[in-house]
Amino acid sequence: MRSYDALYNQYKLIDTHAHLDDPKFNKDIDEVIKRAKDAGLEKIITVGCWQPPHPSEGEGEKGLKHIIELSERHDFLYTALGIHPHDAKDACDGAFSEIKKLANHPKVVAIGETGLDYHYERSPRHIQKTSFIKHIQLARELNLPLIIHTREAQNDTLDILNEEGVNNIGGIMHCFSGSYEMAKKCLDMGLYLSFTGVVTFQKASNIHELVRKIPIEKMLIETDCPYLAPEPHRGKRNEPSFIVETAKKIAELKGLSFDDVARITSLNAKDIFGIGEKRNEIKIAYPIRNSLYLNITNRCTNYCTFCAKHAPAGLPSKVSIGGFKRGSNDYTVKGHYLRLKEEPNFPDVIRVVGERPAEKYDEIVFCGYGEPLIRLDLVKEAGLFLKKQGCKIRIDTDGLGNLIHGRNILPELKFVDTISVSLNAPDSETYHKLVKTPFGDKAFPAIVWFLREAKKHISKVVATVVAVPGLDIEACRKMAEDEIGVTFRVREYDEVG
Repeated sequence: MRSYDALYNQYKLIDTHAHLDDPKFNKDIDEVIKRAKDAGLEKIITVGCWQPPHPSEGEGEKGLKHIIELSERHDFLYTALGIHPHDAKDACDGAFSEIKKLANHPKVVAIGETGLDYHYERSPRHIQKTSFIKHIQLARELNLPLIIHTREAQNDTLDILNEEGVNNIGGIMHCFSGSYEMAKKCLDMGLYLSFTGVVTFQKASNIHELVRKIPIEKMLIETDCPYLAPEPHRGKRNEPSFIVETAKKIAELKGLSFDDVARITSLNAKDIFGIGEKRNEIKIAYPIRNSLYLNITNRCTNYCTFCAKHAPAGLPSKVSIGGFKRGSNDYTVKGHYLRLKEEPNFPDVIRVVGERPAEKYDEIVFCGYGEPLIRLDLVKEAGLFLKKQGCKIRIDTDGLGNLIHGRNILPELKFVDTISVSLNAPDSETYHKLVKTPFGDKAFPAIVWFLREAKKHISKVVATVVAVPGLDIEACRKMAEDEIGVTFRVREYDEVG
């Protein structure tokens, strides 16, 4: 496999949770920040936690202004302000007043970290809960997201988040290590899940499984430095530059490239914290893993009930899987914005593909946010051109191309190496429940015929289904493999691309 990272390592990481005001950084903070920039970090959220007086050393209360001053000295630093649950028992109204006052600074992008910690229980539980609720109410008042800490307090944390309506605020479950069931509940509330260097630990199999299951569109990455240094730095003081190791491991677990992880998690961070440039670059060609996808139309043959682009912003779609509720993803796939202003022509497509594509990509895929075979002529013209340059060609389609064009188009697609067809059901009745199509009862039989006919012209034919809850996957598999005789693949409902 070609080294995609070596060719196109152009996206930068964001450390969404660091503690750069920790005394462990007192002697070399400037060097730490320089190493972060050298490692390719785009931004860092440094979390300032109010601290009580230190009676043994006669120190006064440590305020939060110093963390604001640090972020002012470095343009790529932002900050969050809060009271850690450990210190909740010592916090007075003055601490909350200071947070509220300083939170008007443009470099403050979140409230927290706050939450519940029953592992050490350095503050009584009832006081932690009161402090947590105050933070949530303050975040709502200031229109800022929450950074949430929870340890051995899963049920109480979820109860408070539900009761206080965190789904209307937004936030991050920092240093997430909870159960899959908890992850689903957090995602249902619209929260992001943030992962630390723990994901690199060999024995952290529970975290590895969580990362595999959770959509990367709802993930953030963080160091929580100076704690939780990743491999191969484990046991050392952690720092933002080490986040590269966390991103590499997540890429491995998700089957993505390093660039994919950097692009997607950084976009997530920009969205939740309201920092950085807006996603306004419309992509005709967009890389994922070692493939280049071509987005040639946003027009669709069908209206699929499970398609995220049909859900109004901020609202769940009609179908959910495993408890995850999906809202509009704003035509974004794996960090690429695909809402076309106008459909590209042949020169547009060839220009964005660039030179020597066969050396850069494992395959060229006609698959954007629409049905590519609606534009059959462009698929043929661009596909044949790229095929002559040595590229492997794939088409992802709903299988209704023959009905669209009123003829058997498959003999015209002999240059295609792989065609992936959305079967989506084992029978016509189920198909109509999931897919609203203008072709009515003709649709499902046409897809089955298309798959059978495709075997005569294209070397690899794949039937896919989306794992919608209640769908009989094994019946779909039997239809594809035994009755039609093609390869079968299940697509996760909660992940696009």
